[in-house]
Amino acid sequence: GIEPDFALVKFKKLAGGGYWKIINRAVPEALRALGYRESDIAEIEAYAVGHGSLSNAPAINVSTLKAKGFTDEALKKVEAALPTAFDIKFAFNKWTFGEDFLRDTLKIAPEAIAAPGFDLLAAVGFSKREIEAANVHICGAMTVEGAPHLKAEHYSVFDCANPCGKIGKRYLSVESHIRMMAASQPFISGAISKTINMPNDATVEDCSASYMMSWKLGVKANALYRDGSKLSQPLSSQLIDDNDDDGEDHVEALIAKTLPTRVETIVEKIIERVVERAVGRDKLPGRRKGYTQKAVVGGHKVYLRTGEYEDGKLGEIFIDMHKEGAALRAMMNNFAISISVGLQYGVPLEEYVDAFTFTKFEPAGMVQGNDSIKNATSILDYVFRELAVSYLGRHDLAHVEPSELGFDALGKGVDSDAAKPAVSAQRFMSSGFVRKQNLANVVVMPQSASTASHSPAHALQMRAAESVHGAHALAEAPAVMTYEASAPVKAFDQRAQARMKGYEGDTCGECGNYTMVRNGTCLKCDTCGSTSGCS
Repeated sequence: GIEPDFALVKFKKLAGGGYWKIINRAVPEALRALGYRESDIAEIEAYAVGHGSLSNAPAINVSTLKAKGFTDEALKKVEAALPTAFDIKFAFNKWTFGEDFLRDTLKIAPEAIAAPGFDLLAAVGFSKREIEAANVHICGAMTVEGAPHLKAEHYSVFDCANPCGKIGKRYLSVESHIRMMAASQPFISGAISKTINMPNDATVEDCSASYMMSWKLGVKANALYRDGSKLSQPLSSQLIDDNDDDGEDHVEALIAKTLPTRVETIVEKIIERVVERAVGRDKLPGRRKGYTQKAVVGGHKVYLRTGEYEDGKLGEIFIDMHKEGAALRAMMNNFAISISVGLQYGVPLEEYVDAFTFTKFEPAGMVQGNDSIKNATSILDYVFRELAVSYLGRHDLAHVEPSELGFDALGKGVDSDAAKPAVSAQRFMSSGFVRKQNLANVVVMPQSASTASHSPAHALQMRAAESVHGAHALAEAPAVMTYEASAPVKAFDQRAQARMKGYEGDTCGECGNYTMVRNGTCLKCDTCGSTSGCS
C-alpha cells in the first residue's frame, strides 16, 4: 500500500480481557517468497512475537526461579499470564502472585512492595541484562532484525515507518514515502491522506527538502511528523537508573543516540536532580515584603497576597476568596502553597504564567478593582495575569497599559511623543486641538503637563478665560488662527487602522481582547485563536 506498516507486531484486544500479540501476516508470506523453510519461518516469527513461556528462556526460567524461592503454584500463575503480556514485568508483579506470597515466601519488605516503581525480578536478584534477554525470548523482540536464519540482505523487505521494538534500528526513509506517493498521485484526483514519518534528529533543512521534493514530483499534499515532536510521547523506558549495576550499558547506548534524542531522554531526570540536589529550597526570610491586591472576578471577591525575597523576586503567593465554600477555599489555599513551594525550589514564574493564563472555568468574567486587568477567563487566569504584569513586566497580558490609566487616555500613535506639544508661552493644549495664542490673552493655571493637557478643570478654566477676556483676546489675536491636529485625530487613525486589519470591535470570550476578525459567518480572535462558535 501507499502507507507502510507502522510496526511488524500488533496487539489485538480480546473481548474477554487481555491482548493477543500477532505479527503482520505478510511477514511469513514474504519469508516463503524469499525461499525460507517453514521451520526457519516459525523461529523468525517466534523471535519477533516471543515464545510466551518460561521454557528454554535464558537467565529467567523455571529452574532459576525455583532457586529464588518461587513455588510450582506461583510458576503456574506466571505461565498463564505470559502469553498476553506486553513485557515480562507485566506478569512478574504483586498482582499476579499476591502480596502475601512476596512478603512471606520471597521475604521482600512490605515497604519495597508498596513502592511505586517496585520491580519484582530486580528485587529477587536478576540484573537488567538478564531481564532484557528473557524478555526478548518470552515477549518478543518486536522486530525481525537479529532473528535467527534471516539474512541481512533481506532486512529491507521488512522495514516499517518507524524502528520496530527496542532493538530495531531500520526504518523507511522520508524519500521513500514521498516517491511512493508520487508514483500513485497521477492516478488520484485529490491529495493523498498519508503521514510521512521523520526521525527524531530531522532538521528544518530536512523538512524543507521533503517539501521541495514533493513539489517537484507533483505530490499534492505533504504531512510530516517528526518522531518525539509531541511532549506526550513516553520516555520513561529510556531514563537512566542510578541503582542499576548495568547502568554503563545504558550510558553507552545514550551516547550513541543523536543529540535531540539524548536531550529528550534525560531532560526530566536532569531537572529533578538539579532541583532536588543542587538548588534546594530557597526559603523566604521571616519578615518579607509584598503587596495585597483586591479584585472582583465575575462577581466573586479575590484577595491575592504576595511575598518577596530581599531582591524583590516573587517567592510565595496567597489566594483567598470571599464567601466561597470550604472545599473551594481549601483547594485554592493548597494550590497557592504548591505554587509557592515551586517558586522557592527555582521554578521560573514564566512557566507558571504560560501554564495557567487563558485557563477557563467559573467564576470568570469582568474584573473590577484591578488597574491593568479588566477581564479574566478564570480565577487562575486573573491571578497569573496579575503576577505576570507586576513581576515580569508582561503588559501584553494586561488590558490597560500603565501609561493609559487616566480616564481620558487615548493610547499612543506612531511618533506620538514627537508630535505631542509641550505647554509653553506660545501654545497650550485643549481637548482636541493645539491653539497658537499670545500668553497675555489667556489665563493658564499652574498644572503639570499631563493634567494641563486633558483635565476637565483645565477645560473649564479655558472657557472662563475666553469669556472674561474674550474681547481683549480677539482684539489682539493674530489675523490668522492656526490649528494643529492632536490626539483625537491620531486616535481616529488608530481606529481606521484597526478596521483595515479586519477587527470588528467585539471582545473575545476566551481572552478578552478586542482582536476579533471575520472568519466566514463567525469571528476568530487573532490573539488566542478561539472562535465565536461555528468556524
